[in-house]
Amino acid sequence: MKKLLMLLSAGVFCSAIMPGQDDELAKSIERGKMIYSENCITCHMGNGEGVPAAFPPLAKSDYFINAPENAIRAVKFGLIGKIKVNGIDYDNMMPDPGLGKDEIADVVNYISNSWGNSSDKKIITEKMVEETKENK
Repeated sequence: MKKLLMLLSAGVFCSAIMPGQDDELAKSIERGKMIYSENCITCHMGNGEGVPAAFPPLAKSDYFINAPENAIRAVKFGLIGKIKVNGIDYDNMMPDPGLGKDEIADVVNYISNSWGNSSDKKIITEKMVEETKENK
């Protein structure tokens, strides 16, 4: 019984001092919100709705929900050419915002968990950003 109590106490202690993925995701989302406000809000608006016929929505965007690597790729390399978002064609240019891998991960985590989007608590990491290659 003592051993069980010690094990449970150790588990509670470790979980209290070692942040889990939920904490990491929450911190990343908070940082990403600031990055979004500085780099993305002008075109995609504060609510992620975009501008009809000019800038695609990020809110409830099938382009990102169905393939999160699209969000990573767009932020990492910029975007030129036609894409289809929620059944509507967009043909504009998004410049590479010049963000670091950590900032890209944070802003994609923010976008993936805002305005009705859900990543199901899956966190985008710097390693995932690093591994994402540009489409040619």
